[in-house]
Amino acid sequence: MAGRDRVVSLLRLLERAACRCPAHSNTFHRGVGAASCTVRKTDYAFQMASSNIRYGEGVTREVGMDLQNLGARNVCVMTDRTLSRLPPVAAVLESLAKNGVRYRVYDSVRVEPTDASFKDAISFAKSDSFDVFVAVGGGSVIDTCKAANLYASHPDANFLDFVNAPIGKGKPVTGTVRPLIAVPTTAGTGSETTGVAIFDYEPLKAKTGIASRALRPMLGIVDPLHTLSMPERVAANSGFDVLCHALESYTALPYHQRAPCPTNPINRPAYQGSNPISDVWSRHALHVVAKYMKRAVRDPEDLEARSSMHLASVFAGIGFGNAGVHLCHGMSYPIAGNVKTHSAKGYSVEHPLVPHGLSVVLTSPAVFNFTAPMCPDRHLEAAEILGANVRQVKREDAGLVLADALRCFLSELQVEDGLSAVGYSKDDIPALVKGTVPQERVTKLSPREHSEEDLSRLFEASMKLY
Repeated sequence: MAGRDRVVSLLRLLERAACRCPAHSNTFHRGVGAASCTVRKTDYAFQMASSNIRYGEGVTREVGMDLQNLGARNVCVMTDRTLSRLPPVAAVLESLAKNGVRYRVYDSVRVEPTDASFKDAISFAKSDSFDVFVAVGGGSVIDTCKAANLYASHPDANFLDFVNAPIGKGKPVTGTVRPLIAVPTTAGTGSETTGVAIFDYEPLKAKTGIASRALRPMLGIVDPLHTLSMPERVAANSGFDVLCHALESYTALPYHQRAPCPTNPINRPAYQGSNPISDVWSRHALHVVAKYMKRAVRDPEDLEARSSMHLASVFAGIGFGNAGVHLCHGMSYPIAGNVKTHSAKGYSVEHPLVPHGLSVVLTSPAVFNFTAPMCPDRHLEAAEILGANVRQVKREDAGLVLADALRCFLSELQVEDGLSAVGYSKDDIPALVKGTVPQERVTKLSPREHSEEDLSRLFEASMKLY
């Protein structure tokens, strides 16, 4: 009985210490009841999934042995043209050759991929009988490789079959895919941990994607030495993606408030809403970003800082890969997709580009000021982690405080002064809103409901940051 009393006492302590925000109160530890989803409107469960991760300086040299252990006979290596000339790809190919692994290289991945570039990679993947895929690069490369693997493994599928609704049909992936090993070279997307592949759907000038746990790499080889080749602005924009992954997943709608409740677990989305396990990863990632990101951007030879950011990308990837993101990412897709002439420093590309991490972070002060009333305690905690003094702050001011903390953080890292600095004006807001509306896979995870008028105001507030 004494043991039972101790357990009850501990549970009551946890209950008293629980977050009392409107979006998170009465949640996890109290249970939500495993009622049948034929009765419930919202979900009652969440599921954790992540790739296997191997971390260490120089660990890339093991990839050839991994492929040999898998019995790989014909490997498809995917990268982009810039990386194909850099040490990370050289290290992978050297390991493959040393271990007698046969391979072909596809180096035409587009930075910020499109439906057309996905289809080109898919055609390459279908052109040979590849039994394993290896992606060496950032999120663009890893996402392209996921898509190529998926459609090569499902040769009869139409391209839009697996693309998220409402742009595509959003069909679940029921067949098997080939093993995929990801070797990330940037510290940002966390794509090595997730089952998501993002691309620009050019007919609508908006980003969308494919989301299925089946797409997750079987192994992510996280070698911090690869991050030393990142230019300063690439390191900054990659880090902003980590920052927003952590913030958005930590403040997302709780999993048991997400609708609809799936009638079959195969239909439970990868992005499920905030949950107690994702919270751990997202919060820890935010601490690492606050401590190391400025150092990692300012000194490319700071191995401790760049290694820490590489791990933060993994931590945040596990967090958002199961909880999801919300408005910053949903709004970023048309920002990137409607780019006109902006040229991004540090990126060796010939097309106009607003890098993904930059497109996400430019709306963050406005977004978190908007979402704070639903879970002010979490917003205040995030602001404190980023360096704000919140001791005397009222809960109703949580949004303003976090927004100011973000502006200070971005200013110190010399981020462009809002959407106007990357080529947008108030006249573009209707198109940006139109491109956000189809992103309901992520926007519905906002803890605060929103209308098109709300989105318009958020874009307008993001035209200038400082």
